[in-house]
Amino acid sequence: MRENKVFSVTALTVFLTVGSARFSIGQQTTPTVADRTATRNLAVGPQYDTAHVYVAPEVFDRFVASVVATFGGTTTKRGVFTVTPTPSSTMSQLVLTPVGTLSVFGFKTPIPYPFGGERTGYLVTDLDEATRAARADGGDVLVSPFNDPVGRDVVIQWPGGVNMQFYWHTTAPSYKALETIPENRVYVPADRGDAFTRSFLAFSRGHVVSDKGHAPGVEIGRPTETYRRIKIQSTFGKLNILVTDGHLPYPYGRETSGYEVANLAQTLAKAKEAGVEILVAPYLADDREEAIVKFPGGYIAEIHSPTNKHGAPQ
Repeated sequence: MRENKVFSVTALTVFLTVGSARFSIGQQTTPTVADRTATRNLAVGPQYDTAHVYVAPEVFDRFVASVVATFGGTTTKRGVFTVTPTPSSTMSQLVLTPVGTLSVFGFKTPIPYPFGGERTGYLVTDLDEATRAARADGGDVLVSPFNDPVGRDVVIQWPGGVNMQFYWHTTAPSYKALETIPENRVYVPADRGDAFTRSFLAFSRGHVVSDKGHAPGVEIGRPTETYRRIKIQSTFGKLNILVTDGHLPYPYGRETSGYEVANLAQTLAKAKEAGVEILVAPYLADDREEAIVKFPGGYIAEIHSPTNKHGAPQ
């Protein structure tokens, strides 16, 4: 089994070096998933995948309140901790909503590099095995494994410059299942779309739900054009890969999560009452209605509701 694993990684390296696929916005290739049969599924569940949100301490409570007012849910007790391998101090709190979990940080000290650049935290069953697997599947270890107050962490950078944090708790957490699964929204350059997709598929043991080479450009603020959009699903949850040339009007590319709600209009009304700014008004794209908002403190998110075949909200 070990020889098969070494051969698979070696073959993948040769393919990436010699035969890398080239494509641009609107063009499509089919990624190949690395065969890594020696590694088990390391994910626990999407309710344990947290969007990492960094806000200034003075707006910390206001941000948390606005998220709960918009989506509902509960919070853990706020505390002050050191969550980095080097000296630092941050307020920290979990927001547990029916549509996704958020880890909120309000640093009282300067934020050590590269923290603040990771988009999400994924709970894994074994941190050391997850680190080895990420390396084998093309990820770089940006921050080596370190201890935090409740367990251990590592920060990985995937092809295309996508940073993610994996974590493991000494005492296994127990969160309520989500009503809807949020999307991790990943923007990658056109020449790294296949490499990122291949790496994350191998690591997550997920599958491609869709790979659309001509997705509606309105989703990235370019309504007269098309772009490539890849949707992946795994035990970690949903991942939307937006492959672009980087010509993105604000705020596209700034949103790291997409939240599915039953009724977009009602959710946006609650959000506005809580001080959330509507950056992109609702629009229709494929099978859903979408909007982009900015919460107090600067966190930008996409919110969407499914529609029926006639374009009306369900």
